[in-house]
Amino acid sequence: MVQGPLLYLILFAGVGFIVLATAKFKLHPFLGLLIAAFGVGIAARMPLLDIVTAVNDGFGGLMGYIGIVVVAGTIIGKILEKSGAALRMAEVVLRVVGEKSPQLCMSLIGALVSIPVFCDSGYVILSSLKKALAHRARVPLASMSVALATGLYATHTLVPPTPGPIAAAGNLGASSYLGTIILIGLLVSIPTTLAGYLWATKVAVNIPVEGEQEVKYSYDEIVKEFGQIPSTLKSFTPIFLPIVLIGAGSMVSYQQWAGAAAEVMLFVGTPVVALLIGVFAAFALLPKWNEETLTGWVGEGLKDAAAILLLTGAGGAFGAVIKATPIADMIKGFAQGEAMHGPLLLLIPFLIAAALKTAQGSSTAALVITSALIAPTLPQAGIEGAVPLSLVVMAIGAGAMAVSHVNDSYFWVVTQFSGIKITDAYKAHTMATLVQGVTAILVTMLLWWVLV
Repeated sequence: MVQGPLLYLILFAGVGFIVLATAKFKLHPFLGLLIAAFGVGIAARMPLLDIVTAVNDGFGGLMGYIGIVVVAGTIIGKILEKSGAALRMAEVVLRVVGEKSPQLCMSLIGALVSIPVFCDSGYVILSSLKKALAHRARVPLASMSVALATGLYATHTLVPPTPGPIAAAGNLGASSYLGTIILIGLLVSIPTTLAGYLWATKVAVNIPVEGEQEVKYSYDEIVKEFGQIPSTLKSFTPIFLPIVLIGAGSMVSYQQWAGAAAEVMLFVGTPVVALLIGVFAAFALLPKWNEETLTGWVGEGLKDAAAILLLTGAGGAFGAVIKATPIADMIKGFAQGEAMHGPLLLLIPFLIAAALKTAQGSSTAALVITSALIAPTLPQAGIEGAVPLSLVVMAIGAGAMAVSHVNDSYFWVVTQFSGIKITDAYKAHTMATLVQGVTAILVTMLLWWVLV
């Protein structure tokens, strides 16, 4: 097998191929990751059958950790989207915060809705509400658009059960610490959301949108167009019930409680069971139980999950090949060096994820690839346990924010549904995501210094 510095070149070539294939030639990241996995293994002169074993074990092993969790999370998100529950959650935040702080309202609404719902879908769902509030409060539409976009973006990359952070946790072997990841993700997402809000109120507020004065919506009209929406309790339960169960299970595990009750709490607090309970809670949102909802809506959720699962599995295969080559030992040696230690270690996954995100556009792909790439380095660098691994997930999520531009589908969703010109969108949206990414990594490093 190849030894020495040539292994670094092989690794960089593998990552470079993924970026070039997805960004330049528009190859799906699933195929890009698989080709890179085989290519790295062959270039490192691994035994050919060992490469096949590593790919199969990496793909299948990761599915065992997070497969059902991702599926359950996307089904919950789809039902919240289709039933109007996301709109109800927006209304509740509006009531609590008040319309006197419209941009803050939109940021908080976005952050809440994007925990289970993809940020692209969340922006589309809430676009009319954003315009109605902007018109009613006489606030520039660009400011409201950036407030909503950055609120959605923060939790999309940091807080499970969004698939990206779950996939990163699976790659890092941190699936059993999902409760801690959710808690720390919420902590990091607060200042990250506020950073986007400040950018919306200080910078985006000065950007004009053509025809924004002609837009006339009212909340009542939006609800009427959508149809009857579920109650507040029904709308929030599918999100918060799994989070509470996972948190309770983590507490029982941490305190090492024993007995029948503790066993039950550990059972319902496992991510798979908690998210499945969330799915059943989401069934209460269905306007009627028939083929359209029980098959159609759930089927749409499965379709959304399929791409994420394949991408995540391919990332696991890529990571497994890296672990099986001497590259892993060389990366471990670098991670153990004195040049990078403590919170500074978090800059490595942050910069890798930021480079991948900027180059190929997908936050989820950046989360998956980066976590697969750095997983072999963590134990030897002394990074293990719930809090350190959760902070690594946050560092990767922070990098996966920076930056959203023309190769990111979310960039186009925001511009098309807000009416912001492309040149203005770089200043309003792209720079906002950079500010959010930097804020997230700084907060994560501060938490490392305090907690680890």
